Amino acid sequence: MFSIRSEADLGVGEFLDLKLLVDWAVRSGFHLVQLLPINDTSVHGMWWDSYPYSSLSVFALHPLYLRVQALSENLPEDIKKEIQEAKEQLDGKDVDYETTMAAKLAIAKKIFEREKNLILSSSSFQKYFSENEEWLKPYAAFCFLRDFFEISDHSQWGRFSHYSREKLEKLVSKDCLHHDIILFHYYVQFHLHVQLSEAAEYARMKGVILKGDLPIGVDRNSVDTWVYPNLFRMNTSTGAPPDYFDKNGQNWGFPTYNWEEMSKDNYAWWRARLTQMGKYFTAYRIDHILGFFRIWELPDHTMTGLIGKFRPSIPLSQEELEREGIWDFDRLSCPYIRQELLQEKFGTSWTYIASNFLSECQKGRYEFNEDCNTERKIASKVKTFAGKPMLEREEKLRNDLFDLLKNIVLIRDPEDSRKFYPRFNLEDTLSFQDLDDHSKNVLKRLYYDYYFHRQENLWRQNAMKTLPVLLNSSDMLACGEDLGLIPACVHPVMQELGLIGLRIQRMPSEPDLEFGIPSQYSYMTVCAPSCHDCSTLRAWWEEDEERRYQYFKSVVGSDALPPSQCVPDIAHFIIRQHVEAPSMWAIFPLQDLLALKEEYMTRPATEETINDPTNPKHYWRYRVHVTLESLVKDKELVSIIKDLVRGSGRSHPPLGEPDAQVNQETVGEIVEKQQPSGERIPISKQLSGVPRKEDLCILKSPRAIHEV
Repeated sequence: MFSIRSEADLGVGEFLDLKLLVDWAVRSGFHLVQLLPINDTSVHGMWWDSYPYSSLSVFALHPLYLRVQALSENLPEDIKKEIQEAKEQLDGKDVDYETTMAAKLAIAKKIFEREKNLILSSSSFQKYFSENEEWLKPYAAFCFLRDFFEISDHSQWGRFSHYSREKLEKLVSKDCLHHDIILFHYYVQFHLHVQLSEAAEYARMKGVILKGDLPIGVDRNSVDTWVYPNLFRMNTSTGAPPDYFDKNGQNWGFPTYNWEEMSKDNYAWWRARLTQMGKYFTAYRIDHILGFFRIWELPDHTMTGLIGKFRPSIPLSQEELEREGIWDFDRLSCPYIRQELLQEKFGTSWTYIASNFLSECQKGRYEFNEDCNTERKIASKVKTFAGKPMLEREEKLRNDLFDLLKNIVLIRDPEDSRKFYPRFNLEDTLSFQDLDDHSKNVLKRLYYDYYFHRQENLWRQNAMKTLPVLLNSSDMLACGEDLGLIPACVHPVMQELGLIGLRIQRMPSEPDLEFGIPSQYSYMTVCAPSCHDCSTLRAWWEEDEERRYQYFKSVVGSDALPPSQCVPDIAHFIIRQHVEAPSMWAIFPLQDLLALKEEYMTRPATEETINDPTNPKHYWRYRVHVTLESLVKDKELVSIIKDLVRGSGRSHPPLGEPDAQVNQETVGEIVEKQQPSGERIPISKQLSGVPRKEDLCILKSPRAIHEV
């Protein structure tokens, strides 16, 4: 949502911009517009809040997307001037999150002071308030307390740390001196609702589906954890094990869910979320659907994502391990730190490191001191050593100490010391490599059993308890984001429940394929060449020379040297594969569609990526460098896309409109443009999706013969 640009916006995409996006979609032959999460994320009061998956409230909409000039039909000249000045200031290459939020809220407050009585007494507001007060009151109270205490960590709010209905009613009472602050939050949410509803109704009228995004987690300092603390495991953190996105795993920082508690009222919190989304959206993406089978749970004192365990899961019991001849549990579950390892990692500084962070527990063996035996403690202590002689830069020192902490084979259950979990990729650890052969063989077998066999029935049962509740809570079409380390039970359950999966060609779900084959995708899928969590089509093509060559060889069918950039012809070929796939939906990031025209490739491809999953503090600020108004007027790009859509059979021209000439080009012509001039031998057939042998053409150059 934040990435689109219009002539009317104030530094960021706004809900009312969706009407222009819908117009462009209709002209281009598209039937669906998908958005990232749009809930309020104003936790820190800084650019960290640009992360759209860390909700302050799962019900409130984000003030970032408010169009302030639409708040009133009678804006005075001074406010109009302020809006114009803000537009000029914020019309930058990227989103300036903090300045944009400050400008919008400042202007909105001025308009609120002028029109609050008119708006808040209106029948439309009264209706909105009565339908939403269950979440709106706690949200407004939370925002007031967050700003009053200058921190969103509600554990620091004194007597307001623990939520109660009685305290809430006092906080939002008309008799309070701060009541106007409470009303302002009501006012902003009401207008956000009005503007998004207008855009959603416009999309429905135009026959375009709006698809929302249901984040897997909430911020631990959120309205929801304040009001419903029993629904969350606040001493834990949610993440993902190592996968395509991050070989070290991910730690998102959200508390995990207390599913047992949620089940007591038939998952009312989830049902309310889906009901709220259904007011605006016709379809939705279930973020990290694997979390409804099992979640990667980490202790809250971790900062990285590797040393976690699945919840729920069947652990390895101490008795089970002892029967297999495994008995030295402290050796296996505590960091295995030998003097030789310290010397290798820290060189001549090893004694300095040991004296400040470690204690010798046996001759030549060390353990972390109490004040630095977790990742958060290490990070805190390392900061105090900044600039000290003999020490490396802070980040490297911290990561090296983290590596020592992760040098374990088993993770002891913090709630039951006789239960253990195999550390992910345990064979990579020096601790494992120093074991005897018997222990290695036993632990390898138990590792594969834990991760790939013994949990399947449990995870299936867990998903069958929770997912049907979501699906029955609204009429929206549900699509699951099923990327990553996928248990065997996931796809059968999704098929049984009628859930649509996601297929990204460079992240195939089939372990024996390097690239997915769009022509073989099942109907119950969404296919896409990229997504917000990975590099765009152009960036991927440029950043990975080896995979680019492999793609050109195995998918395009050429041994020729591929072009170094994703030229429009390459983008056309890849997009065409996806639009012609049997998948129910083919959905494309706007950046990938802009790659169809060279005019829009002036911005460096690396700047188009929305998120870097390896960086938990990534700044989500990408803005498209062309306005929606310009795209709507760009007949050439519209024609290219429309021809692709029509040629796929996914869309047909209205009655009376002649079929457009489908613009199809052979990959031979693509390569010809990248090679020295030569005689091209034409072929009779054009490529369609994945090339067949008989569809190949020969390009004859003075230097070589290339089969394409």
